Amino acid sequence: MAAGRSIGPIDRGKKLKHVAMEIRGQLLRNEPMSLHTSLKTGGPADLYAVPEDAEDLQNLLTRLGDRNIPWLPIGRGFNLLVRDKGFRGAVISLERFDRITAVGGSLIKAGAGAENLAVVRYAQRMGLGGIGFISGIPGTIGGAIKMNAGAYGEGILARTDHLTLLRNGTIRDFRIEELDYGYRHLRLEDGDIVLAAVFRLDEREPHRTEEEISKDLELRRSKHNVGYPSAGSFFKNPHGQSAWRLIDAAGMRGAKVGGAQVSEVHSNFLVNTGGATTQDFLDLAAIVIGAVFATSGVTLEEEVRIVGEI
Repeated sequence: MAAGRSIGPIDRGKKLKHVAMEIRGQLLRNEPMSLHTSLKTGGPADLYAVPEDAEDLQNLLTRLGDRNIPWLPIGRGFNLLVRDKGFRGAVISLERFDRITAVGGSLIKAGAGAENLAVVRYAQRMGLGGIGFISGIPGTIGGAIKMNAGAYGEGILARTDHLTLLRNGTIRDFRIEELDYGYRHLRLEDGDIVLAAVFRLDEREPHRTEEEISKDLELRRSKHNVGYPSAGSFFKNPHGQSAWRLIDAAGMRGAKVGGAQVSEVHSNFLVNTGGATTQDFLDLAAIVIGAVFATSGVTLEEEVRIVGEI
């Protein structure tokens, strides 16, 4: 999130009004973030912007920067927890950055807003594979890149040739070797926005990719079909351990605060059983972290991104 000074309600309203007049894409005022997050919680964003394209995004960021208005880029709201007081500034959705194209050879390019499964399917039609492990991970390529999403010991950045970033107002390509990344993280500069990724894949018969997709989707259906809104895995797996096993050992499976609950199906999923607030999730997460530390000496770290006004 780009930094911006705190601004009062009246001042903020005037500034956002001027921003809205100068952007081609969709803009919504006081938009509930509960409508844009998989956990179905979160207070209103002062401005919810959906830029039309990269030029529109650059223009929007220039206008926000000129007025010292904070901003936050998101994909489809998976892996995101917005506090109940909402977000003071502009939330920027990259949902229209969803184009997928062939680059040549074994390379394909996917925009940050492209759905993970759609990218796997596109590669499959091109006779390419190697990223079937993201088939069942909900969300978009931008989110998958930022957290180095993966499964079965693989991560998406190991299959990435280069990233297209918007950095300091300029669009630039960065080879993956130039960037610092590891298990479930990619270190970027403050204010960087992932616009697209080029993946380096293998030639693979479509039926083999279909087997990978089916296996991944079935495994996630059987293990991760928790029946309620969730953000996927809520906590990172500590090195060499599974968060869900530690949570189970601490007796936290099924624990509940308000409408938030540790899933009975998969204890590393916190779910919204109905009417949950973000504070319910934060309180429940704190209880789980404390219980796990008391029983195992391990401190769990949230995998979800927590944002918004405290």
